[in-house]
Amino acid sequence: MTAILEHINTPQDLRTLNPKDLEQLTIELREFIIDIVSAKEGHLGASLGVVELTIALHYVFNTPIDKLIWDVGHQAYGHKILTGRKSIFETNRQFGGISGFPKMEESIYDAFGTGHSSTSISALLGMALSAQLQGNIHRQHIAVIGDASIASGMAFEGLNHAGVTNANILIVLNDNAMGIDPSVGALKKYLTNVKTGTAKEENIFECLNFHYTGPIDGHNLPILVKELERLKKIEGPKLLHIITTKGKGLKSAEENQVVYHAPGKFNKQTGELQKKEPQQQAPKYQDVFGKTLVELALKNEKIVGITPAMPTGSSLKFMMDALPERAFDVGIAEQHAVTIAAGMAADGLIPFCNIYSTFLQRAYDQVIHDVAIQNLPVIFCLDRAGLVGEDGPTHHGVFDIAYLRCIPNLMVFSPLNEIELRNIMYTAQLGLNHPIAIRYPRGRGGILKWQKPMSQMTIGKGELLKEGSKIAILTTGPIGNMAAEISNELGSNSGIAHYNFPFIKPLDEELLTKIVQKFDHIITIEDGSAIGGFGSAILEFSNNIGIHKIIKIFGIPDFFIPHGDTERLYKEAGIDKMSVKKYVQQFL
Repeated sequence: MTAILEHINTPQDLRTLNPKDLEQLTIELREFIIDIVSAKEGHLGASLGVVELTIALHYVFNTPIDKLIWDVGHQAYGHKILTGRKSIFETNRQFGGISGFPKMEESIYDAFGTGHSSTSISALLGMALSAQLQGNIHRQHIAVIGDASIASGMAFEGLNHAGVTNANILIVLNDNAMGIDPSVGALKKYLTNVKTGTAKEENIFECLNFHYTGPIDGHNLPILVKELERLKKIEGPKLLHIITTKGKGLKSAEENQVVYHAPGKFNKQTGELQKKEPQQQAPKYQDVFGKTLVELALKNEKIVGITPAMPTGSSLKFMMDALPERAFDVGIAEQHAVTIAAGMAADGLIPFCNIYSTFLQRAYDQVIHDVAIQNLPVIFCLDRAGLVGEDGPTHHGVFDIAYLRCIPNLMVFSPLNEIELRNIMYTAQLGLNHPIAIRYPRGRGGILKWQKPMSQMTIGKGELLKEGSKIAILTTGPIGNMAAEISNELGSNSGIAHYNFPFIKPLDEELLTKIVQKFDHIITIEDGSAIGGFGSAILEFSNNIGIHKIIKIFGIPDFFIPHGDTERLYKEAGIDKMSVKKYVQQFL
């Protein structure tokens, strides 16, 4: 049989095909995705689940004139391959290559950039209303959103508004009962009842004034094409409910959907994950958090854990398994996660609210209004702080120091290593008078034997790690280990003093006063925004006490860092070891 995909470079090519050739294209497109992702890594299951839908949408609608938005973007690999990026798809998520998510500057077919969930309906409605205002009444507007994402508050806000307009929009609800982890909540239960025909209530989407169709088989391409052609002729807000299987076409990905969301390298024929050489490794920071939380919760019955739909990625799964009645996955709902934690704290519980740094941005008002103003001792555990690598600028956790440091009552802490992470968690659950944000990175630390007895920390204390007389290096968080390497490589007589400041707020003002009085040259290093971050705090303090020294800030510069391997991104940001070491050597 003649290969079809090799001749498809744009949706215009796709639309020249005979409908009977589309089934063969689904096979080839799945094979292409599996072939590349098995060797280069990336998000797999979500894109495999929407191969038929991807082909049908571009076959029926006149993209890019018609606007197509993929919510989150995990499922957009097939879309990228069919829209002119097939020849460069192997560069996906690599530095200098294409993004793992839709990106407007990358292609005219990416109608809107999506890296976080539940934004597609609002963006699409904005485009549809804009089209009306500008007289473009025939343009179609389509959003693909999953059953986990549509449960988010922002998605409901978009549905609520869209239902009272006559905007020409089509929402495709891709229902596979999965986000990254299994979907949760009452809406999931409702959709399950719809699928099984046991729903007794009025259809919720019809109540919101949508023309509802479904559920239909999202892997039946002829039915999909026929239904999309029909819906294209209907005016106003529409919702098509399709049922799909995440990981469709790869048996391992269908059977283990959580692992194969982003499985790393695997055998493309068998689906077997690539085994890594057995060796002793330090744990991931997320696992240190998850296991320490269980350890603490078993001794303190007031501890509860909360996550917005990331129990596996954040390792709250350990507590959900051990103490299921005290661990809560609230769905993709960061605002709700923060305020439910505030409510629990107000009633005497000790909530560990575990959210990725980049996702806490979505609940900024709740952090201020519901937690900080009321001075409730919520313990925020911010996973994926700093540069996260291949997921790129939508996922880098580089703004948290700057956006949290300015909030009254809120303490900010960044541990040097796993031991400090455990100790601050232990200290926080003993009882604090304020909320605290504990930020820690993606990936592994460096301590193999980390499960040591925990000890209480003194709030607001920094520490001297190495004596010196010429230059003072001040660090916060695990990047301090890089500074220690620089100091060691330059020798014990280099004159470098190294100080660790795990407490970014409150700062150790007594120690800082001694430092700015003693040293003429001070360097600060952080894996967060240089504007408003840890270094800025040191500058502000020095200015406030009237001592003016040279303070060089190494942090994330004022531009969005792209995607790529973390080592390359540190270099791009100018906070890699060679850049810092070169600067230090100028003054020795």
